[in-house]
Amino acid sequence: QVQLVESGGGLVQAGGSLTLSCAASGMPFSRYTMGWFRRAPGLEREFVAGTAWIGGSTYYTDSVKGRFTISRDNAKNTMSLQMNNLKAEDTAVYYCAADRRAGWGPSLRATMEHWGKGTLVTVSS
Repeated sequence: QVQLVESGGGLVQAGGSLTLSCAASGMPFSRYTMGWFRRAPGLEREFVAGTAWIGGSTYYTDSVKGRFTISRDNAKNTMSLQMNNLKAEDTAVYYCAADRRAGWGPSLRATMEHWGKGTLVTVSS
């Protein structure tokens, strides 16, 4: 079955950097839409960044544009999220998600097929 395993979370000071990784198995990774979501304490889960398997386009929520970079390595079945200039409001559990459908519209974001268990990122101010 599909498995997504996140790693790389931790405690970092504001202004610092972290790189999250997602290792995927049990799926044809190169043909899956992949993305990162997060859930901050007391808030609903939100979309952070996504990468399409068709065309390789990337998408970001406005609050992380210019600071976060999503990438994927289809040869290694991995996806990464480079996070720079971290802010206290980036504190959240970050989740890797995958879906066979193409595109990053609102419908897809709300109904992703597969999820990892998450990795905690804590940014101290």
